[in-house]
Amino acid sequence: MRKQDVGFDYHRYHRLLTEADDEDKRLALIDLLIEEQARDRLAAQRASDRAAMTARTIANVLKAGRN
Repeated sequence: MRKQDVGFDYHRYHRLLTEADDEDKRLALIDLLIEEQARDRLAAQRASDRAAMTARTIANVLKAGRN
């Protein structure tokens, strides 16, 4: 069995799956999983953008320091 992701709340999703005893609840669970994964991807993209901006700023400062 593979390790659980840090952001993946296995117990919560397991409980929700157990409670999804009809089609509407199953569809709501699917929507929730999609929404939360999209939110995680957006957060990862923002973190990546911040890291790139920081690297660019550091490079500019170092470049200016050489002159």
